This record gives sequence, structure tokens and C-alpha cells, in this order.
Amino acid sequence: MEVRNIAVIAHVDHGKTTLVDAMLKQSHVFRENEEEMTQTQILDRNELERERGITILAKICSINYKNSKINIIDTPGHADFSGEVERTLGMADGALLIVDAQEGPMPQTRFVLKKALDLGLKIIVVVNKIDKKFADPVKVVSEVESLFLELAKDESQLIFKVLYAIGRRGVAFDYLPDNLDKEGSILPLLSAILETVPSSTTLNGPFKMMVTSLEEDAHLGKVVIGKVSRGELKKGDKVVVSNTSDEFRVEKLMIYQGLEKVEVEKVSSGEIVAISGVAKAKIGDTISDSSETSPLPPVTVGEPTLHMYLGPNTSPFSGREGKFVTGRQLEERLESELANNLSMRLKKLGNGKFIVSGRGELHLSILLETMRREGYEMEVGKPEVIKKEVDGIDVEPVEEVSVIVPNEFVGVINEEFGKRYANLIHMEPSSNGDVEFIYKMPTRALIGIRSKLLTATKGTVILSSIFLGYEPIGRQLPKMRRGVLIASQSGIALAYGLENAQGRGTVFINPGEMVYEGMIVGLNAKNEDIMVNVCKGKKLTNMRSKSSDGVIQLIPAAKFSLEQSLDFLEQDELLEITPLNLRLRKKNLSLLERKRNKNSF
Repeated sequence: MEVRNIAVIAHVDHGKTTLVDAMLKQSHVFRENEEEMTQTQILDRNELERERGITILAKICSINYKNSKINIIDTPGHADFSGEVERTLGMADGALLIVDAQEGPMPQTRFVLKKALDLGLKIIVVVNKIDKKFADPVKVVSEVESLFLELAKDESQLIFKVLYAIGRRGVAFDYLPDNLDKEGSILPLLSAILETVPSSTTLNGPFKMMVTSLEEDAHLGKVVIGKVSRGELKKGDKVVVSNTSDEFRVEKLMIYQGLEKVEVEKVSSGEIVAISGVAKAKIGDTISDSSETSPLPPVTVGEPTLHMYLGPNTSPFSGREGKFVTGRQLEERLESELANNLSMRLKKLGNGKFIVSGRGELHLSILLETMRREGYEMEVGKPEVIKKEVDGIDVEPVEEVSVIVPNEFVGVINEEFGKRYANLIHMEPSSNGDVEFIYKMPTRALIGIRSKLLTATKGTVILSSIFLGYEPIGRQLPKMRRGVLIASQSGIALAYGLENAQGRGTVFINPGEMVYEGMIVGLNAKNEDIMVNVCKGKKLTNMRSKSSDGVIQLIPAAKFSLEQSLDFLEQDELLEITPLNLRLRKKNLSLLERKRNKNSF
């Protein structure tokens, strides 16, 4: 049976996972009565992926069609997880480039297409969501052609097949249909894969394989995953890992069948395989036959652009809500994350404290949210950009930002990006009443902008960015946030104290919540920080007054998500993260300490 390995690549929310769902269902991977036939996001089994509707980790599955096996690699679309794309594209022979018929090519479309063309993959373009109200497939195909013309390495890459699809209905067409309600199926797409993508090449010689992914199995231990580049491998064979001189015996060989891995006795070059028994292998290592151990070219992954402090929780509530609270436990968890998360870097500061680096705010916040749900308790500082020195000049990361908003919010975009000294490159209105802006700006100016724009545009903004490179550090940004309300005493927040605090600004806590001195309990209406006593109760006397029996009316507390909390932080503040709560606080909890250290930040 011929094997074809194909990656599904696209900008975020252009419909990759929906199309993969259709391919799995219509190729009869499941029986009609199986649960998966009624599910969406079949491959996104991770709890956070389902909640957010995005792919975070690359997934592998397979389908059989016309006596051929198609291994499908579903990759993330968000730029923060582009490390997953970079490490898995090497397993593919071709790629499905999914493009939204209304939005057209976006920043991440350019990034993933460039990576695929650099690797020489055969590309099939799928213009998806052609049933959108303002879809313009003809214009989108023209834009994609221009993108290929810009990025192609040779003339042969300028010839590519185009299909049109409605992912939510599970239909694809070789042509642009006049009637969008026309009956159809996903089979034209599967046929195009067999016609366009070459079958995986069989190379003879000693066995060799690059490790592109790792999994932990409760029974098998570490499982290494990759595409066999050369030769054959049998169960029980001895192999050598490129960075060691030790030999390992292959305990189990598995290949993908549908969503599951099935055990086999032998695999040949071109197949994607999972191997147990190779304990010391890491992503990027080469596993070889002992007769020829030269490594394959290593996986290249882009560098992180943001970093932040992470350490054990030092608040007065430390250890009350978490299962893992010590620096040693945090170190073990972060070390295990490094094995799979190639875009992450870790610097140890001592005493269980670290600097964690990643591709962006979302990349870092997903790590923190995952650890939080696993029972870890920690504190983190404000995310900051990673600056460098090149030829004696200090440089910082710069990104291209694409923003699409309804016409009524054009003023909001101009104001917010103007405050951040962004350079407008292009602005174009579309036929559906939206306006697209493209800006060039430092990464540091992007921190916190997403949540602000979502609020200001009533959730209608579409914002994406892609890393361009490093440029000399620009001018300092103005402070983007007003001062905060700081708890002056520890105790239980009471309605009377909170009513007084609400007169000063926006409050973040409800009556009955525990607070401690130095904890941030609200946002001040003015620029300076002020102390408030939210634990203050009304003094009781035997005297009655006209207003004494008035009902206290409180506005519901403003509650932040983890990303919003990170965006909120200033240099002298920390975010306390526990499985049950997120608490904002000052680094120095007492007023005396803050006065002593006011020039330190």
C-alpha cells in the first residue's frame, strides 16, 4: 500500500480542523454509530484546545482511500505555536494550504507556506468557507498566486492545484460551483491528494529516522515519533541515538490507523512510526542503525520573543490551594515541558526561580494555564520582550500586525495603535463593510493589545501578527494603564469596604473573598496607586440615623482571565496563580517596602 504524508497548514480559524473532521468521517474511519461521527474538533482532544477552539499541538492520524494510506498531520494556525509547525513539516511530502474565502491570505498563511516551499512540499490550495456572505474566492485565488510568486524557490512551485470547500458541510469541489447548495463530499480533496502528492520515497540502506515528537505512555514510557527517512526497522532491532553511544532495543513498533496507534512487526522508509524503548531520545535527535550513525540535518525552530519571571508563590496564601508548590517541583515540570516544547527556553536563577521564554503571550499563558490545572501554584512577572545586541546596537523584535474591524471601529484602531507608535503600512476597506489595517510595530507594543481591542470592538476584531526580525530599539512607550487600588489590610472583604473602594475605581473582588496587604483589589480612576481598606465594616451603635438602614449596592467585580491578568501587570507587580484563584499583587507587599524600593522598577 502506498503511503502519502500530508500536512494541513493555515492561518488560525481558516478551517483546518473542520476539514480534517470531514476527511476522517467520510473515509469511514469510524462506524456510523460511533460517537466521533457526531463530534467536531475530533483531533483536538486537549481540554484547552476544545475550550478555545484552536489547535495547540500538532496531531497525526491516518485514513485509507483507494488502496492508499494518507497520514494527516494537523498543525496549529496561531503564530505563537509555529514551533509545532516547524518541527512536524519535515514528516510531510505535501501540504494542504487552507485559505478563508473572505479573509484571504493572512500573516500566518505566509509563514506556513514559506516553510512548506522551503522543504519542497507539493502544495494543494483549498479555498475554504466559500459560503460566507462576503466570500470572494476569485480574488483570494489571485492573492494566493501573488504569494506563491513571492515565496516560490523555483518555477515548478508556481503550478499548484486549487480546490473550493465548505468545511462545515464537508464538501469540496474541483471548480467554483455556481450553486453553493449543491450536493457533494470531501472525496474530490482525497482524490487530489493521491493525484498531486507523491507517495513517500522508499530509500534502501541502514535505518535512519529523525525524532519529531515525544509522548509519555503510562505502560510503555517514552514513545518517540517520526518519519522513517531510510531503510527498514523491525521490532527487537538495536538502534543508536545520535547524541549517545548507547544502544537501545526497539520494544514496540506502532503506526497510525485512524486516530489510534496499532502495533506492527516492521516498518519501511516513508512511514510515520511511533517507537517505544528508546529512552534517551529527544526531539531533533536521529535514531540510526548501529552500522551508520551520522545524524540527519537538525530541526530549526525560530527563537522566542518574550520572557517572564516564574517562581514559587511567596504570598501570605502560599501553599493553601496548590498541590505542587516548591521550586523543585516547578523545575521538574518545566524541564519536562522543554522536551516537547521546542519554542520554549528556560534560564535558572536559583532558589527555584526561573526566566521562561516563549513565542508570545498566548504561548506562555497556555503553559501557565496547563500547569495551573495540573495543581501547580506559582507567581509570575510581567512578560517582556527579549532584546539583543547586534554589532554594538541594541535591537528588539518587530512584528507585522494585521487588523480587520467593522468600519465603525476605525477610530478605535487608529487611537490604540497611534498610542503605541505603530507604523501604518497599508489600509484597505472591503466590500463587506470591514477595514483591514497592516501595521509594523515592536513586539513590546503588542503586549496587552488583544484584550483591549476585543473589549473596545465588542469582540469583532480579527488580529494576527507575524515575527519579522530585529530592529534598533524605538522610543519608550507611555504607560498604558491607570493606577491600582491596593489592600491596606489582610482579612475578609466586606460589602461596606468594597462600596467605599468602588467610589475610587473598578473593583476586582467580591464580598467574602480573602485578601492580604499589598494585594491589588481594583483599578484606580486616576494614575496613582492608592491604599484602600476593603475589610472595613460598618461600625454598629445603638443610635439610629436616617441613612443607617440603606442597602449597600455593589457593582459585580471585574474578573480577568489569565491572559488579561498578564496584560495588566506592571514592572513592580506579580500575578499569583493557583488552581483555584488568580490574584494580582505588588512585588513588595508592605507600604514601607514599596517606598524603599520605588526606584527599583
